[in-house]
Amino acid sequence: MKLLSGASFDRLQGAIDTSNLRQKVISNNIANAETPNFKRSEVAFETILEQEMSGDSGSLVGNRTDPRHFYIGPNSASTSTPQVNTDQNTTYNNNLNNVDIDREMSQLAQNQLKYNALIQQLNHDIKMKRLVVEGR
Repeated sequence: MKLLSGASFDRLQGAIDTSNLRQKVISNNIANAETPNFKRSEVAFETILEQEMSGDSGSLVGNRTDPRHFYIGPNSASTSTPQVNTDQNTTYNNNLNNVDIDREMSQLAQNQLKYNALIQQLNHDIKMKRLVVEGR
């Protein structure tokens, strides 16, 4: 039995991984703010997750309790993964660059706050598991 497994830990791990990817993408945008013809990128995860969770298809989706089970339903095999999208349509500077440094810095700060909250939640969950195992 894996102690640090389950749906909540998987979701938390996915959110932390997405935050790490977003940090890399934003840092790359900031590093190339003065590069001619550079096009900024952004990570799309929350919108993809909302679309999958709202799933108005009304179709039957099966719950897999064992990895050897078949997938039941149209989208049950897919998991929410972040996508990096590049904005090719806009320009912000005369050098055809579309990086707004103020926007990128605010997104960087917002991402840092989300990351810190996720790590605090992960630490709390681990602390609670440890409390149960040790029996204190």
